[in-house]
Amino acid sequence: MDFIEKTRIRMENWITHNDHHQKEYEILAKQLETAGKNKSSEHVKEMIKMAAKSNDFLRNALKALD
Repeated sequence: MDFIEKTRIRMENWITHNDHHQKEYEILAKQLETAGKNKSSEHVKEMIKMAAKSNDFLRNALKALD
């Protein structure tokens, strides 16, 4: 297995890993809202957007390997 193939596998795993965290973050944001911690919930929601953008960059990097 060469470097590019290993890199592709790593990036795919990172994307999957990040997607799982994304779901957990969304649950946490909702729970914070329910607990009346709207400011904290808003911060988590902003972080969710950044995490999604991070995954977009990883997907683009993955595509660029082809």
